[in-house]
Amino acid sequence: MSISGTTRLYVVLGDPVTQVQSPGLLNPLFAKLDVDAVLVPVHAPAPDLERIVAGLQAIANLDGIFVTVPHKVAAAGLADRRSPMVEITGSANALRREPDGRWYAENFDGIGFVAGLVEAGHDPQARTVFLAGAGGAGSAIAAALLAAGAERLAVCDPDSAKLVALRARLDAHWPGRTSVSAEPDTAGAGIVVNATPLGLRPDDPLPFRPDELAPRSVVADIVMKPRETRLLREAAALGHRVHYGIHMLEGQLNAYRAFFGLG
Repeated sequence: MSISGTTRLYVVLGDPVTQVQSPGLLNPLFAKLDVDAVLVPVHAPAPDLERIVAGLQAIANLDGIFVTVPHKVAAAGLADRRSPMVEITGSANALRREPDGRWYAENFDGIGFVAGLVEAGHDPQARTVFLAGAGGAGSAIAAALLAAGAERLAVCDPDSAKLVALRARLDAHWPGRTSVSAEPDTAGAGIVVNATPLGLRPDDPLPFRPDELAPRSVVADIVMKPRETRLLREAAALGHRVHYGIHMLEGQLNAYRAFFGLG
């Protein structure tokens, strides 16, 4: 990959940012498509996010901003326009510069996660699903699971205000199919998902207990680094089927190509 004065710029914002996997997937894609562009990670501390995004948006050769934990909810409010998915979920993971110079927000986490599930043979249609985490990624995954036909969705998060707001947004589109709780309620779920940051650090507690799941459940984690989180290790040891975080990102690549017009 050669970087020159004509190279277009993309960034991925996070706090921390050492765990991001998108440069390792997007930069080879740019090279494969012969696109003169590069994606670089930017460590954006939460208190400085608005100032950092404003500065990035002023860079004339910057075409896109990818967003990871914990900025997805805040990023939705830093765009000039928002997609229907962003309005439903209240979060964004990609911002695109429009021809008029304004910034358009989209969220591909949910569709990428569901695409990865289906590709691995774990179609959520007509299934009962448990989801830990009602934050930016969790909200997007919740909407995508319901859009993909999940029969029942139980969402757990200690933030009751966040839970109530998410259920109201989901019920407006898929009425009566979502329940919420402050504590994990995995009863009856054949697919269970960790959409929290728990697992990024080795001393993190588990988001829910694998030993309380139905036999041979599908246990999915959106944490990408480490690939083998404690949750997935313990789930696999109990005989559950595990689904890795990288699948969510891989499932988004085609959507990113279309969104950014990469060919």
